[in-house]
Amino acid sequence: MHDTHWPHGAALIVDDEPGMRNFLEKALAPRFGQVHAAGSAEDGQTLVGAHRYDLVILDITLPGKSGLVWLRELREQGYGGEVVLITAFADLDVAIEALRAGASDFILKPFRLAQILNAVQQGMERSRLTRENYLLRRSLQSLQPQPPAELPLVGHSLAMRRLGDALGRVAQVNSPVLLLGESGTGKELAAQMVHDRSARAAGPLVHMHCSGLSPELLESELFGHAPGAFPGAAQARDGLFHYAQGGTLFLDEVAELPLSVQASLLRVLEERQVRPMGSQQKSPVDVRIVAASTRDLSQEVAAGRFRKDLYYRLQVVEITLPPLREHKHDLGLLFAHFVQLLAPQLGAAPLALSEEDLAYLRQYDWPGNVRELRNFVERSLILGKLNVTALYQAPEPVEPAPPTRGGGAAARPPATTDLHTLEKQHILSVLASVDGDKGRAAELLGISRRTLERRVAEWASAG
Repeated sequence: MHDTHWPHGAALIVDDEPGMRNFLEKALAPRFGQVHAAGSAEDGQTLVGAHRYDLVILDITLPGKSGLVWLRELREQGYGGEVVLITAFADLDVAIEALRAGASDFILKPFRLAQILNAVQQGMERSRLTRENYLLRRSLQSLQPQPPAELPLVGHSLAMRRLGDALGRVAQVNSPVLLLGESGTGKELAAQMVHDRSARAAGPLVHMHCSGLSPELLESELFGHAPGAFPGAAQARDGLFHYAQGGTLFLDEVAELPLSVQASLLRVLEERQVRPMGSQQKSPVDVRIVAASTRDLSQEVAAGRFRKDLYYRLQVVEITLPPLREHKHDLGLLFAHFVQLLAPQLGAAPLALSEEDLAYLRQYDWPGNVRELRNFVERSLILGKLNVTALYQAPEPVEPAPPTRGGGAAARPPATTDLHTLEKQHILSVLASVDGDKGRAAELLGISRRTLERRVAEWASAG
């Protein structure tokens, strides 16, 4: 078993006996963040319409609508939480009917405190496993790489030391954090570090990429929805704020959020409550927000594409991650780190980096930043050798060369001097560094997307 206390959980007790309601309230109040009670199914329905509950303890025999009838209605309405049925009058047929109606457990009165607490604990454990399984499936479906816990920032340069210090300081507070920087600079890793070093480390870190979905689907993903909230929403669904309770929600590329979703997000941050789309339910949230953007949000505000009030909410602490070209002295350490990380995964022999090769790498500007370097190391491990010339669009810059017998420098011929080959290698390298994003690659290369697509199509047709 895991927790016996759920400070972010909410429980509802529905029983017509005041003594039983009082007994259960006293038992659950120290263990849940919220505990409400009702004397009938009708009163319980009113509470369910206004609040989200993780657990319902429900008496079968109630005045008016019976507990079994109301349980079926709850399940039809999309309630997915745990329900423990209690009754003083039951036989095998009633127990079977209760399970068919969607009960998580079934307890006969009179019961001891340990019995009900054990049922509650088992139900909340099932709920925890359901949340973890959902997040795992979501991560696998979206192919989001999950950085291992305590993965360090690599580098001894002044820029990296300052970054590490800043992330360590903000991790200790609960304020929102805004991470800015070019694509590939490691904003996901920075968010992971903030979470791992915070008091929320035992809670979940939930990753949300804010681009590529319609406003309705984005709102549903973040806040959840009730059945019928929009076309295709047949069942109720919890949003990522629910799954991130007690932990951190990482909003990647937050500048991509439509203005309507920005307004909803701002309301949640101000009220500390979430209301699913199409529902009147409100539930308190305890989630730390870490947002990231490759765009300058102040410029987005000036252009009218991002709300000023939301920007100020997210910008309590702003940290800019340095591009790799500003801390090239860390290239050797980063290269060795990626070799150590990737070689066992690929089943490849490790590669060493000579001083000459390191000098080549330091002359390159790394437009795809650390992600591009990682891809370069991975390709080199697969091929079994370094190919630094593939990084250059034009003929290679002059490299440090060993002295000749007469004291001069001996020229080292490049692997290839064909400009078309070098251009192709460079473009494909940049494409790989941004995970195939042609719009971003064209921007980094300084060419139009149409030109980039034409070149790629030509190479594909040529075999």
